[in-house]
Amino acid sequence: MKFHKKFIENKNTLTVLIIIASFLFAVSSLFSQHETYDALLIPRMPDKFKARFETTKGSFEVTAEKKFSPLAVERFYQLINKGYFKNIPIYRVMKNFVAQFGTVDGKLDSAWSKHIILDEPVLKSNDTGTIAFARAGKKTRGTQLFINLKNNSRLDTVSYGETLGFPAFAYISSGMDVVYKFYDGYGDEPRLKLDSIPNATEFLKKNYPELDYIIKAYIIKE
Repeated sequence: MKFHKKFIENKNTLTVLIIIASFLFAVSSLFSQHETYDALLIPRMPDKFKARFETTKGSFEVTAEKKFSPLAVERFYQLINKGYFKNIPIYRVMKNFVAQFGTVDGKLDSAWSKHIILDEPVLKSNDTGTIAFARAGKKTRGTQLFINLKNNSRLDTVSYGETLGFPAFAYISSGMDVVYKFYDGYGDEPRLKLDSIPNATEFLKKNYPELDYIIKAYIIKE
């Protein structure tokens, strides 16, 4: 009987310890996940801001407004503040269509892509000089962006990968002449090669030496 009582007491103690351990593990995991995600985030952002992009062809300025696509603008703000736009290739320049850019560093892209931008409706048209995130279906907006080199309003409603349209969220407010200077001699070829290349950064530099790059970007007005 004494043994039975002692066993029950030990069992209860063990149960309590398991509950406490489980709680501590859950809290630890929560903080760990938050810390990992928070490392990419920036405190409260403004509803509208301007940023300057320095490139190999000169500088241009971008105005982003949260009302156009809140989640996209928030991500754009985070990318700029965290120094993402450093030596970023403008790897797809299609004359009279778009200039697309973003990291081709798999490790860096993967870190950001763990936090995909949820889909949003198109509230601002893809006019000349506007900027939107590229995508490949539902919940795939991450780090790749494009500038519309002409009025591409058809992109507002194009159905692609079970999603509708590309939400423009910002526009070139100064320096569009610089954007038009980006090298377009390779067309879409570099982009088509990227998926099968393990070290894409070196590949682009070696095989497409004329490509232009974004040297850096930073906020100039909030």
